[in-house]
Amino acid sequence: MLLNPRPDPAPSAHDRVYRGLRSRIMHGQIAPGQALTLRGIGAEFGVSMTPAREAVRRLSAEGALTISSSGRVTTPELSNDRIEELAALRALIEVELASRALPRAHIALIDRLQTINTRIAEDIARQDAVAYIQRNLEFHRTLYLRAQAPAMLAMAETVWLQLGPTMRALYGRLRRKEPPQYHRLIIAALKAGDEPGLRLAVRSDVTQGLRMLAG
Repeated sequence: MLLNPRPDPAPSAHDRVYRGLRSRIMHGQIAPGQALTLRGIGAEFGVSMTPAREAVRRLSAEGALTISSSGRVTTPELSNDRIEELAALRALIEVELASRALPRAHIALIDRLQTINTRIAEDIARQDAVAYIQRNLEFHRTLYLRAQAPAMLAMAETVWLQLGPTMRALYGRLRRKEPPQYHRLIIAALKAGDEPGLRLAVRSDVTQGLRMLAG
């Protein structure tokens, strides 16, 4: 009888590949329509083909990767209609998350959001698109965690994941020189306890750029 059987390393390897690829896609490190290979993924993460394949399947189920009938793996190139749909989803889900977070928005949270926004300005000054996207999502996630609605936040993150490569393209088009103006309005609404103002600022922030890209 084995009292301490050795754990199967495959699940941890799969999870490491999944989380690594998920982060890269969500933060725009992989361009829309870029092809990936299982061999390349395995080499990058130092794993066999099996964990790479399982991670790709999982990300495909979340809409972050596309697998063709021939087995070719790519990041999706979103149509204008799909961008509009995802922008509408962001407006629905994230406005509700912000509204639920408002009663729990303490001073420490507002200070944290202001700090993140300052760092966003630094990312923009360096023209670091990946850092900007990552920090922008950190701003939103930090606020939404106060909603204490984990299922809703998971839905929002799935939308972010599907939009990651497209967000990189959007950053290139906008050529930002300062932090998103709506972040300041979000912070001001939180300070004032202004729910209508908060809902409007969040809706504008998460849809304006995407709808411009689709247009």
